Parts: sequence; structure tokens; C-alpha cells
Amino acid sequence: MTDLKEGVCLSAFWYSHEQCCWTSNETTFADRDKCPQWQKWAELMTGHTESAGAYVLNYFLYVLWALFFSFLAVSLVRVFAPYACGSGIPEIKTILSGFIIRGYLGKWTLLIKTVTLVLAVSSGLSLGKEGPLVHVACCCGNLFCSLFSKYSKNEGKRREVSYYFPLKTLWRSFFAALVAAFTLRSINPFGNNRLVLFYVEYHTPWYMAELVPFILLGVFGGLWGTLFIRGNIAWCRRRKTTQLGKYPVLEVIVVTGITAILAFPNPYTRRSTSELISELFNDCGALESSQLCDYINNPNMTRPVDDIPDRPAGPGVYTALWQLALALIFKIVITIFTFGMKIPSGLFIPSMAVGAIAGRIVGIAVEQMAYHHHDWIIFKNWCRPGADCVTPGLYAMVGAAACLGGVTRMTVSLVVIMFELTGGLEYIVPLMAAAVTSKWVADAFGKEGIYEAHIRLNGYPYLDQDEFTHRTLATDVMRPRRSEPPLAVLTQDSTTVEDVETLIKETDYNGFPVVVSRESERLIGFVQRRDLILAIKNARQKQDGVVSNSIVYFTEDAPQQPPSNPQPLKLRRILNLSPFTVTDHTPMETVVDIFRKLGLRQCLVTRSGRLLGIITKKDVLRHMAQMMNQDPESIMFN
Repeated sequence: MTDLKEGVCLSAFWYSHEQCCWTSNETTFADRDKCPQWQKWAELMTGHTESAGAYVLNYFLYVLWALFFSFLAVSLVRVFAPYACGSGIPEIKTILSGFIIRGYLGKWTLLIKTVTLVLAVSSGLSLGKEGPLVHVACCCGNLFCSLFSKYSKNEGKRREVSYYFPLKTLWRSFFAALVAAFTLRSINPFGNNRLVLFYVEYHTPWYMAELVPFILLGVFGGLWGTLFIRGNIAWCRRRKTTQLGKYPVLEVIVVTGITAILAFPNPYTRRSTSELISELFNDCGALESSQLCDYINNPNMTRPVDDIPDRPAGPGVYTALWQLALALIFKIVITIFTFGMKIPSGLFIPSMAVGAIAGRIVGIAVEQMAYHHHDWIIFKNWCRPGADCVTPGLYAMVGAAACLGGVTRMTVSLVVIMFELTGGLEYIVPLMAAAVTSKWVADAFGKEGIYEAHIRLNGYPYLDQDEFTHRTLATDVMRPRRSEPPLAVLTQDSTTVEDVETLIKETDYNGFPVVVSRESERLIGFVQRRDLILAIKNARQKQDGVVSNSIVYFTEDAPQQPPSNPQPLKLRRILNLSPFTVTDHTPMETVVDIFRKLGLRQCLVTRSGRLLGIITKKDVLRHMAQMMNQDPESIMFN
């Protein structure tokens, strides 16, 4: 669908440009991207390929296809699954920490996000597919969980990977990855028998002196990450608070139109971002036909193909450098406005593209310096004349890791992801140096990565991993406060159905503590709001004799009632007899740690078994804000 914007394969319209030409018998090595079966739209419609009219027609149809794909994507999201928009990672992090967003992992979200992700990427917008695929994977996991009662009735088991990662989950994850890798290898989607998207094979080692430009790329990645996060959050906040947010379809159409109009003239922005990154990562061998490999060859060179020495750059390389510089500026700006629109949009690929472009430019600069000034002291020890000293593709790979690290603030997992994407295990030190430098530089301007910033912007109740060091107690945070009305509770054997229904109608709490009596306040358990609503609804429909003045019992055995009394309603089965409790003198440091590790939504506060109050995750977040001298009421939960 990405290639459909430029032309069509006559032999099979579902083939991409590459597939179409590789199956052709008329394809030559020199013109491997040209074949009679693949025709651009202007050639198909008018028979002309090189005229100004053909260029304008191709340009117009490129923009038209891009607008069609993006309009279809945003329309499907808006009509069928509003939760299918965006990356999904901020929401997944929030769900894993114990907060439930109903419908976010549903089957409609899965279906629509899968379809619209293909459309969004094909439209040519500056977005990736990795983040949305995490959301898609979690939807699949949730769907499979619903098939087994062991998981469907236990939220804790669904979230075993949140902060507490048991060994059995590690083994299950490993097995799932093994099956996925085997399936991928069997299908062979890339057509090269590789499991990775950007497989690289460099033929020269890196040298210690190259750590300097690698670290500089890390600095660039940190600065780009800071710029992107601040710019994108400012734009998303403007979208939330102005009229702009009321026209999501129009916004997607406008951004797509601007992207397509600016992208078409530049060959490095016209193609898909994944293809661009792959070309930037590649090393220049004798068989490469890219503009980036247009070096001036020495006719007397007798070295083998795998050991081509550094050579002076030809006109194609200098043309490519200018085009890459313009592509870099374009990607930096347009990605800020693209991420967060009402379509599936990931951030890995655009961030990697920005870093790969910058890295390739730096790599070519270092390569040419080493060639023309090999007698300089920094090159003298490791770069002899006629040797293959510098690999520009490696710089692109390091730059991609740096920019991705600056935006997401990942370190260990980032380096592992780069190994997975490229297979370049021997370049661990350059990747680690760039990832750590980008994190340090970005952290100097703010500790939040892009996903944490969007969690805060959207008002999700998410507890970060920063250490809580204040000496407050549970009693300082629990509710109700002295000025507030008493806690809404249910008694175990003296509440009527009408009382329960009134309590549900007048409050919006997720659940209610159950006590022996209002006089003793001794805690029995906790009952969820939704379970109460369902139980009463089912009892009124199916159980004879249950009326508004029926007594609700949370005890094991209801006492014998006179025949004149209405039928009692026994709800012991929906009562959680072991709700998590802490005493009023428990340090908040411990309470915060418990909320993080167990993914709790609320915790009851007791003293000698007597209920005193409740602490919710939102109370914890407000308290943490207050301890950091922020206004606790400024934290909005949407």
C-alpha cells in the first residue's frame, strides 16, 4: 500500500515495487528497480515517464492516495473504536500498574487498530508501528485471557508483568517469543531469511577514537528528545484546550496533506521510513546502487569486495547529503505534530529515522576527514591510506539508538532492541555509550520520557518509579478527613436492597467496605460496585421475593426470617474477605511501594481491626504532588 501511492504492479496489483521487479525476467542488475511490470501512475495513464506533466500527475496522485489512506484510518477510529488512536503505551503502562480502562483492550479496539495501523503507516505520515503493536499484543493477551477462568476472573494474574515479574512469567515470555520467532522464520516476510527488520553486516571493527563522534551523537539524541517531548506536549495540550481538538479528522487530513506535499520532492522522505532507515544503516559495497554509495573508485584497486577502502565522495554523495539535511529538518518538525493524532501512531521508527539521518551525515563527514587528513594525529594510529577505516552505516545505527533513547529514556532495553533490529552484537559499546549519553543529556532538562509525559498530560493515575523519601504516615493521607463526611460503608446484616441502590446512585466509588455494624466499624471485607449492581439486577430478575426492603446479608448464614418478611439477598459470594489493609501508622514510603508492586487501586486503613479510612491510588498521587510542593488539586484524572 505504501508503494501504491507511486504506481502499480501490472502482473499482480498486491505486489510492492520490489516484489514486482524481483519476479520479472526483464529486470537488469543496473536497473533493478525498473521493470515493465511496474508502472508509475503517469506512465500507466499517459504513457509518459519523464515529462513535467508526468511529474505533476505522479505528485498529485501521491498526495491523493496519502489523503485517502489517512482519511479512512481516522474515520474508522472515530466511528468504531476511539481507543484505537495514538501509541497505546501510556495507557498500557497505566493498566499494568493496576488501573482499569474499560474497553481499551477489547476486540473492537484490536480489530480497528490492526486495520488502521496499516492505513496510517501506508499514508506516509511520520509515525511508526512498534508502539501500536504493543497495544495490539495486549489486546490479544486480554482476549485470550477471557477464554480461561483462571485469568478472566483474576486481574492480578493478568498483570503479572507490571512491577513484579516472577520467574514463571519470564519462562512463559521466552516460550512465546520462541514461537513467534519460529513463525516469523517460517513465513519469511522480508524475503531474505532474516528475522530482523534492519539486518546489517559491517566488515570493519570500530576504533576507540570513534567514541568521540558516537558520544556527540548521544548528545544530539538527548537534545532532540528534549525538543520533541516539549514541542509535542505543548501541541497536544493546545489540542486538548482549544477548538483544534474538536476536529480530529480535519487535523489528520491537514497534517497528511502537508506531509505528502513536502515529502514527495525529496527521494529520502518520499519512500517509507523503514526503507530509509535500512538504506542509511547499510554499508557501501561493490553491489550497492544507492546515491549514498556514489564514491569515486580507484581503477587500480584490486582489493576483495568485502574490504573496500575509504574513497573520496562523488557528486551523488554530496547531493544525498543535502537531501538528507532537508529530510532531517522535515522529520524533526513534522513528527512533533504527528504523534498523538487520532490515528494509531508509534514513535520508534520516526525517532530512529531522525537519528539515522544525523548519524549517516556525521559518519560520511568523519569518513571523508579520515580519507583527506589521514596524517592527523587522531587518524594516524588507526587509519592508514587505502584502508577501510570508517563505516558511515554504523554511525547511522548509533544515531538511531541515541535519538530513540532521548525520546523514551530507555537504556538497557534500547540496546537489546537495537540488537534485535540489526543483529549487530559486536557494536555493543558504541550503542551503550550513545544510549547512556542521550539519557544523561535529556535528563538534565527533565526526567520524563515521552510516555510518562503523555500519562501526566492525560491525567492517568500512574505511579512512577522515583523513590519516596518523605516521613509521612498512612493516617496523613487516608480519607475521610476531619472536615469530610464519614466513609460510605455497608453493614453485614442490616442494609436493605434500597439502601444499597441509593448508595450506588449517590456515589461514584468503585467499591465499598463491609463492616459488622456502624457502631463497631469492625472490617469484614470489600465489595466492588460493579459486582453489587450485577448481583442486585440478577436477583430482582431471577430470584422470587427480593424487593426494595429485602435485607442484604454478607454473612455465611442468614438468620431464619418470619414468613411475613421479604426474601433476603445473600451476597457473601461477591465479598472480598481479604482486602489489602494497612494500619494508620504505616509509613507512606511502604504504602507507595505496596501500591507500585501490587498494582493496587485502593487500600483500607485499620486500627485493631476497626476501619478508619481508605487510601486510593489518586490519594497517593495527590500526596506525592503535595510533598513535591505542587498543588495537589492541579492533578486532573481523566
